[in-house]
Amino acid sequence: LSYRVSSRIGSTEKPCLKKKKKKKNQERKRKRPLCTEFKDINTLLFLFLFLLFPPLLGMLLAGFTIRNVPIIYKFVHIPTTWSSALRNTALTIILIRAGLGLDPQALKHLKGVCLRLSFGPCLIEACSAAFFSHFLMKFPWQWGFLLGFVLGAVSPAVVVPSMLLLQENGYGVEKGIPTLLVAASSMDDVVAITGFNTFLSMVFSSGSVVSNILSSLRDVFIGVLVGIVMGIFIQHFPSGDQVNKKTFLVLSICISAVLGCQHLGLHGSGGLVTLVLSFMAAKKWAKEKVGIQKIVANMWNVFQPLLFGLVGTEVSVEALESKTIGMCIATLGFALSARIIATFTLMSFAEFRFKEKVFIALSWIPKATVQAVLGPLALEKARDMAPHLEAYSKDVMTVAFLAILITAPNGALLIGILGPKILDRSDVTGPIEMELSQFEH
Repeated sequence: LSYRVSSRIGSTEKPCLKKKKKKKNQERKRKRPLCTEFKDINTLLFLFLFLLFPPLLGMLLAGFTIRNVPIIYKFVHIPTTWSSALRNTALTIILIRAGLGLDPQALKHLKGVCLRLSFGPCLIEACSAAFFSHFLMKFPWQWGFLLGFVLGAVSPAVVVPSMLLLQENGYGVEKGIPTLLVAASSMDDVVAITGFNTFLSMVFSSGSVVSNILSSLRDVFIGVLVGIVMGIFIQHFPSGDQVNKKTFLVLSICISAVLGCQHLGLHGSGGLVTLVLSFMAAKKWAKEKVGIQKIVANMWNVFQPLLFGLVGTEVSVEALESKTIGMCIATLGFALSARIIATFTLMSFAEFRFKEKVFIALSWIPKATVQAVLGPLALEKARDMAPHLEAYSKDVMTVAFLAILITAPNGALLIGILGPKILDRSDVTGPIEMELSQFEH
């Protein structure tokens, strides 16, 4: 391209030769592909990078720009209560998609691997973050574990849509990898939220350690029980092929459960109700399931920019202190490294190939939704109850934002690039009928 452009500028050829070359150039022009019509190679490079990076990076940066440009923030300011409600609604839609996308047969055979993937990496990353934040950021141990459980959750907003897209195209379906990651991501979040609520209560001394643990177990029990009961109810009502009514009922019950549990202080129950309800309902549905999934997917297209845009508005430049940013990034890097190594090691007990283990380990790093929800909670509570702890809570918020900014786009990019290259493709579009007992370890 640069050769052709330079040949037209400052040409000193004779007129007769110019006419002959002009005819040849016209013939060549007709045969050129569309991309050669761009006059500048930098334009092509920009378009390539623009199409390569995931959309959520632009959403994050758009929200960050709105928050930190005073003229824009003055007119586009969203109240905190509305922001929290919209984030929780978007999280609910993601969990509904996760529940509807679970394959019961694959989940049954992969239950051992799923449990290891749900608990192991989250707990190991939480302990690693607590250790490194204690020595690098001078955090007390309780604050270190609180930060660890903020970081320990993988983002269903990144993992679930990416896995569902791979599943729709047949990648990794034979071994149940998309189903495994979707199921484990939801349970991983439950573990992280439960641990966070436990240490949040310990940090602000709102009760004994035993009572905090019991309250967390109470949230899990209530969430599973209500989810099962409501799931059985939706299996039978409304009856028949009433896709729109069933979708409305699922959405209304799940959103009410999440927002209601937040209001009642049952922070770990709402997400479990949503996940269990949608999974139980989908087990009974046959033809209706596909139509409901399409409607929920269209709703996700609306709420996705709201979610990540609001995540970007949670952090201002003023809150990012230059002295602590380096230590925050170092803590995040060490914790992520421990998580990747732990995930790969835990997958070694299943009969996955080496490349598939690498893919699962790298797919387990994106962070966004839970960090956006949990990150501001410690800061809000410190402002209300203990202003002397506000410095620690600001550092927690800083690490959470950096985790979102670094891992969410890069994680989505790694899944999108490595998935089609590493995972085997098949024509399986329905429930998995292959023998998966080899992974039941």
